[in-house]
Amino acid sequence: MNKWNSSNALWMLLYTILYIVGTFVVCVTGMIHPIFFVCYQITAGVVLTGILIRAFDRVKSPGAAVYLATGMIIMLFIIKDASTWHVAPLIVIAAATEIIRYIFKYNWNGNLLGAVIMSFSTFGYYGRIWFHRDFTYKVAAEEMPKNYADTLMSVSPVWALPVVLIVGIVLSVVVTNLTAKFFKMEKR
Repeated sequence: MNKWNSSNALWMLLYTILYIVGTFVVCVTGMIHPIFFVCYQITAGVVLTGILIRAFDRVKSPGAAVYLATGMIIMLFIIKDASTWHVAPLIVIAAATEIIRYIFKYNWNGNLLGAVIMSFSTFGYYGRIWFHRDFTYKVAAEEMPKNYADTLMSVSPVWALPVVLIVGIVLSVVVTNLTAKFFKMEKR
């Protein structure tokens, strides 16, 4: 088992930075077109899980998910975007990831499930589309180009949430396995 040491802590700092940059990329895609905002989980599955599985493979002991989430929360405070909608899901997701990885004794299956769970870290951004529609519409109308809010509401029917989640999960698993193959990671 790879334990925490100074080298692994520095690697985790690099993975945290990559995780933050990857999350930023995921969030910026929503500015391109509202459909990308609706599909954040799909984009996160593609962009984030490779970084996450590498981090979890690097540190096969408690704290890796908390380290990543803490870095993200600090960044949210720095950019003045730390709200309950953004921070609470990160805390829950990091805790769930730590529990899953512990149950699986930090093996491949636990790390894979942990990477998939952690890929949901942008849920606070896109979950409001379905759970707080009026607020989402108001913010989109104020901050985005003309007609963005109307298009966002039209491309996010209730049935889209489970579709986005399922596709995001499948892509997370695919990207995790491709990352493992590319970096010749052991699947045990």
